Amino acid sequence: MNDRLQTLADSLEHRFGNALSNCVVARGEVTITLDAAHLLETCTALRDEDGFKFEMLVDLAGVDYQAYGVTEWNADEATAEGFSRGVQESTSGRFRFADAPVVGTHTGLRFAVVYHLLSITRNQRLRVKIFCEDDDLPLLDSVVGIWSSANWYEREAFDLFGIIFKGHPDLRRILTDYGFIGHPFRKDFPLVGHVEMRYDPEQGRVIYQPVTIEPRVLVPKTIRHDHRYIDDTVESEASDA
Repeated sequence: MNDRLQTLADSLEHRFGNALSNCVVARGEVTITLDAAHLLETCTALRDEDGFKFEMLVDLAGVDYQAYGVTEWNADEATAEGFSRGVQESTSGRFRFADAPVVGTHTGLRFAVVYHLLSITRNQRLRVKIFCEDDDLPLLDSVVGIWSSANWYEREAFDLFGIIFKGHPDLRRILTDYGFIGHPFRKDFPLVGHVEMRYDPEQGRVIYQPVTIEPRVLVPKTIRHDHRYIDDTVESEASDA
Protein backbone atom coordinates (compact mmCIF):
# COMPACT_ATOMS: atom_id res chain seq x y z
CA MET A 1 0.00 0.00 0.00
CA ASN A 2 1.26 3.48 -0.87
CA ASP A 3 2.46 5.25 2.29
CA ARG A 4 1.19 8.63 1.03
CA LEU A 5 -2.30 7.24 0.55
CA GLN A 6 -2.36 5.70 4.01
CA THR A 7 -1.07 8.96 5.50
CA LEU A 8 -3.89 10.85 3.79
CA ALA A 9 -6.45 8.32 5.02
CA ASP A 10 -5.14 8.58 8.58
CA SER A 11 -5.27 12.38 8.40
CA LEU A 12 -8.86 12.31 7.16
CA GLU A 13 -9.99 9.96 9.91
CA HIS A 14 -8.20 12.01 12.57
CA ARG A 15 -9.51 15.36 11.33
CA PHE A 16 -13.11 14.51 10.48
CA GLY A 17 -13.75 11.54 12.74
CA ASN A 18 -17.50 11.39 13.43
CA ALA A 19 -18.37 13.03 10.10
CA LEU A 20 -17.08 9.95 8.24
CA SER A 21 -18.95 6.68 8.05
CA ASN A 22 -16.18 4.99 6.09
CA CYS A 23 -12.63 5.56 4.85
CA VAL A 24 -11.07 3.07 2.44
CA VAL A 25 -7.73 2.82 0.65
CA ALA A 26 -8.10 0.53 -2.35
CA ARG A 27 -6.68 0.26 -5.87
CA GLY A 28 -4.42 3.25 -5.37
CA GLU A 29 -7.23 5.56 -4.28
CA VAL A 30 -8.65 6.97 -1.07
CA THR A 31 -12.43 7.04 -0.72
CA ILE A 32 -14.36 8.51 2.19
CA THR A 33 -18.10 8.17 2.79
CA LEU A 34 -19.39 11.32 4.41
CA ASP A 35 -22.56 11.96 6.36
CA ALA A 36 -24.81 14.38 4.45
CA ALA A 37 -25.20 16.72 7.44
CA HIS A 38 -21.46 17.48 7.40
CA LEU A 39 -21.12 18.03 3.66
CA LEU A 40 -20.46 21.78 3.47
CA GLU A 41 -18.20 22.15 6.50
CA THR A 42 -16.13 19.11 5.54
CA CYS A 43 -15.75 20.15 1.90
CA THR A 44 -14.71 23.65 2.96
CA ALA A 45 -12.05 22.18 5.22
CA LEU A 46 -10.85 19.85 2.47
CA ARG A 47 -10.38 22.85 0.21
CA ASP A 48 -8.78 25.28 2.67
CA GLU A 49 -6.80 23.43 5.32
CA ASP A 50 -3.06 23.01 4.81
CA GLY A 51 -3.12 19.26 5.30
CA PHE A 52 -5.50 18.76 2.38
CA LYS A 53 -5.75 21.71 -0.05
CA PHE A 54 -8.17 20.08 -2.50
CA GLU A 55 -8.60 23.20 -4.57
CA MET A 56 -10.24 21.53 -7.56
CA LEU A 57 -13.45 19.57 -8.02
CA VAL A 58 -12.58 17.41 -11.02
CA ASP A 59 -15.91 15.64 -11.34
CA LEU A 60 -19.25 15.05 -9.64
CA ALA A 61 -21.60 12.21 -10.50
CA GLY A 62 -24.85 10.72 -9.29
CA VAL A 63 -25.20 7.01 -8.53
CA ASP A 64 -28.35 4.88 -8.34
CA TYR A 65 -27.81 1.76 -6.24
CA GLN A 66 -31.31 0.39 -6.77
CA ALA A 67 -30.06 -2.53 -8.86
CA TYR A 68 -26.46 -2.71 -7.68
CA GLY A 69 -25.18 -6.20 -8.45
CA VAL A 70 -28.03 -6.96 -10.85
CA THR A 71 -27.00 -7.45 -14.46
CA GLU A 72 -28.75 -8.19 -17.72
CA TRP A 73 -25.65 -9.98 -18.94
CA ASN A 74 -25.57 -13.74 -18.44
CA ALA A 75 -21.88 -14.35 -19.06
CA ASP A 76 -21.53 -17.43 -16.87
CA GLU A 77 -22.62 -19.72 -19.69
CA ALA A 78 -21.10 -17.86 -22.60
CA THR A 79 -20.48 -19.76 -25.83
CA ALA A 80 -18.92 -19.01 -29.17
CA GLU A 81 -22.36 -17.79 -30.24
CA GLY A 82 -22.43 -14.93 -27.75
CA PHE A 83 -24.21 -14.08 -24.52
CA SER A 84 -27.92 -14.22 -23.75
CA ARG A 85 -28.47 -10.46 -23.77
CA GLY A 86 -30.86 -9.43 -26.49
CA VAL A 87 -32.08 -13.02 -26.86
CA GLN A 88 -33.94 -13.44 -23.60
CA GLU A 89 -37.16 -11.45 -23.49
CA SER A 90 -36.38 -10.07 -20.04
CA THR A 91 -33.10 -8.57 -21.29
CA SER A 92 -34.43 -6.71 -24.30
CA GLY A 93 -34.27 -2.97 -24.80
CA ARG A 94 -37.24 -2.56 -22.47
CA PHE A 95 -35.39 -4.25 -19.64
CA ARG A 96 -36.31 -2.69 -16.30
CA PHE A 97 -34.16 -3.31 -13.27
CA ALA A 98 -37.28 -2.94 -11.14
CA ASP A 99 -38.62 -6.13 -12.75
CA ALA A 100 -35.40 -8.11 -12.41
CA PRO A 101 -34.87 -10.73 -9.70
CA VAL A 102 -33.59 -9.11 -6.54
CA VAL A 103 -30.07 -10.48 -6.41
CA GLY A 104 -28.19 -7.24 -5.90
CA THR A 105 -25.39 -6.79 -3.41
CA HIS A 106 -26.31 -3.34 -2.06
CA THR A 107 -28.58 -2.61 0.86
CA GLY A 108 -29.49 0.76 2.29
CA LEU A 109 -30.06 4.14 0.70
CA ARG A 110 -30.58 4.27 -3.04
CA PHE A 111 -28.99 7.50 -4.31
CA ALA A 112 -25.50 8.85 -3.76
CA VAL A 113 -23.32 11.62 -5.12
CA VAL A 114 -19.61 11.07 -5.70
CA TYR A 115 -17.11 13.94 -5.73
CA HIS A 116 -13.62 13.59 -7.22
CA LEU A 117 -11.19 16.10 -5.73
CA LEU A 118 -7.69 17.10 -6.76
CA SER A 119 -5.05 18.89 -4.70
CA ILE A 120 -2.65 20.66 -7.02
CA THR A 121 -0.64 21.89 -4.04
CA ARG A 122 -0.07 18.43 -2.56
CA ASN A 123 -0.45 16.36 -5.76
CA GLN A 124 -3.07 14.00 -4.38
CA ARG A 125 -6.62 12.93 -5.15
CA LEU A 126 -9.63 12.03 -3.06
CA ARG A 127 -13.05 10.53 -3.71
CA VAL A 128 -15.91 11.66 -1.48
CA LYS A 129 -19.20 9.73 -1.48
CA ILE A 130 -22.41 10.94 0.17
CA PHE A 131 -25.76 9.14 0.28
CA CYS A 132 -29.04 11.05 0.01
CA GLU A 133 -31.15 10.40 3.09
CA ASP A 134 -34.51 10.22 1.29
CA ASP A 135 -34.98 7.84 -1.66
CA ASP A 136 -38.23 9.53 -2.71
CA LEU A 137 -36.73 13.03 -2.66
CA PRO A 138 -32.92 12.76 -2.95
CA LEU A 139 -31.52 16.04 -1.65
CA LEU A 140 -28.05 17.36 -0.83
CA ASP A 141 -26.53 20.78 -0.25
CA SER A 142 -24.92 22.38 -3.29
CA VAL A 143 -21.13 22.81 -3.23
CA VAL A 144 -21.11 25.49 -5.93
CA GLY A 145 -20.09 28.02 -3.28
CA ILE A 146 -17.02 25.89 -2.53
CA TRP A 147 -16.06 24.77 -6.02
CA SER A 148 -17.64 26.77 -8.85
CA SER A 149 -17.03 23.89 -11.28
CA ALA A 150 -19.83 22.01 -9.49
CA ASN A 151 -22.45 24.17 -11.22
CA TRP A 152 -22.90 22.16 -14.41
CA TYR A 153 -22.02 18.86 -12.71
CA GLU A 154 -24.87 19.28 -10.24
CA ARG A 155 -27.25 20.22 -13.03
CA GLU A 156 -26.28 17.02 -14.83
CA ALA A 157 -26.88 14.89 -11.73
CA PHE A 158 -30.23 16.62 -11.28
CA ASP A 159 -31.20 16.06 -14.90
CA LEU A 160 -30.17 12.41 -15.16
CA PHE A 161 -30.81 11.14 -11.62
CA GLY A 162 -33.31 13.60 -10.16
CA ILE A 163 -31.01 14.55 -7.28
CA ILE A 164 -31.82 18.02 -5.95
CA PHE A 165 -29.01 20.32 -4.79
CA LYS A 166 -30.18 22.80 -2.21
CA GLY A 167 -28.75 26.26 -2.76
CA HIS A 168 -27.78 25.76 -6.40
CA PRO A 169 -28.05 29.11 -8.22
CA ASP A 170 -29.72 27.76 -11.39
CA LEU A 171 -30.84 24.14 -10.98
CA ARG A 172 -32.43 23.09 -14.28
CA ARG A 173 -31.98 20.41 -16.92
CA ILE A 174 -28.81 20.53 -18.96
CA LEU A 175 -28.81 17.49 -21.29
CA THR A 176 -32.41 16.47 -21.90
CA ASP A 177 -35.12 18.50 -23.60
CA TYR A 178 -37.04 21.19 -21.71
CA GLY A 179 -40.24 19.14 -21.66
CA PHE A 180 -38.56 15.84 -20.80
CA ILE A 181 -40.28 13.80 -18.09
CA GLY A 182 -38.30 11.49 -15.84
CA HIS A 183 -34.60 10.95 -15.18
CA PRO A 184 -32.96 8.64 -17.75
CA PHE A 185 -30.05 7.38 -15.62
CA ARG A 186 -32.30 5.98 -12.93
CA LYS A 187 -32.24 2.19 -13.01
CA ASP A 188 -36.00 1.91 -13.34
CA PHE A 189 -36.06 4.07 -16.48
CA PRO A 190 -36.50 1.90 -19.63
CA LEU A 191 -33.55 1.82 -22.01
CA VAL A 192 -35.64 2.93 -24.99
CA GLY A 193 -37.39 5.65 -23.01
CA HIS A 194 -41.09 6.51 -23.01
CA VAL A 195 -41.46 8.98 -25.89
CA GLU A 196 -39.70 10.05 -29.06
CA MET A 197 -39.80 13.27 -31.01
CA ARG A 198 -39.97 13.96 -34.73
CA TYR A 199 -40.82 16.76 -37.11
CA ASP A 200 -44.39 16.57 -38.42
CA PRO A 201 -44.62 18.25 -41.85
CA GLU A 202 -48.41 18.46 -41.66
CA GLN A 203 -48.37 20.33 -38.38
CA GLY A 204 -45.17 22.16 -39.23
CA ARG A 205 -43.59 21.53 -35.85
CA VAL A 206 -41.77 19.00 -33.71
CA ILE A 207 -44.11 16.62 -31.90
CA TYR A 208 -43.79 13.99 -29.20
CA GLN A 209 -45.22 10.50 -29.55
CA PRO A 210 -44.90 7.11 -27.81
CA VAL A 211 -41.64 5.39 -28.66
CA THR A 212 -41.92 3.23 -31.79
CA ILE A 213 -38.47 1.70 -32.20
CA GLU A 214 -38.09 -2.04 -31.84
CA PRO A 215 -36.61 -2.80 -28.42
CA ARG A 216 -33.59 -4.89 -29.26
CA VAL A 217 -30.10 -4.97 -27.84
CA LEU A 218 -27.43 -6.37 -30.15
CA VAL A 219 -24.30 -8.08 -28.93
CA PRO A 220 -21.27 -8.09 -31.24
CA LYS A 221 -19.80 -11.50 -31.84
CA THR A 222 -16.04 -11.81 -32.04
CA ILE A 223 -14.57 -15.01 -33.47
CA ARG A 224 -10.89 -15.59 -32.83
CA HIS A 225 -9.08 -18.22 -34.84
CA ASP A 226 -7.01 -19.68 -32.04
CA HIS A 227 -6.91 -22.85 -29.94
CA ARG A 228 -10.08 -21.93 -28.03
CA TYR A 229 -12.23 -22.31 -31.15
CA ILE A 230 -10.43 -25.06 -33.07
CA ASP A 231 -12.17 -28.42 -33.17
CA ASP A 232 -9.38 -30.97 -32.72
CA THR A 233 -11.62 -33.74 -34.04
CA VAL A 234 -12.19 -32.01 -37.36
CA GLU A 235 -8.50 -31.28 -37.76
CA SER A 236 -7.61 -34.88 -36.98
CA GLU A 237 -10.07 -36.23 -39.56
CA ALA A 238 -8.73 -33.82 -42.18
CA SER A 239 -5.14 -34.93 -41.60
CA ASP A 240 -6.12 -38.63 -41.78
CA ALA A 241 -7.74 -38.10 -45.17
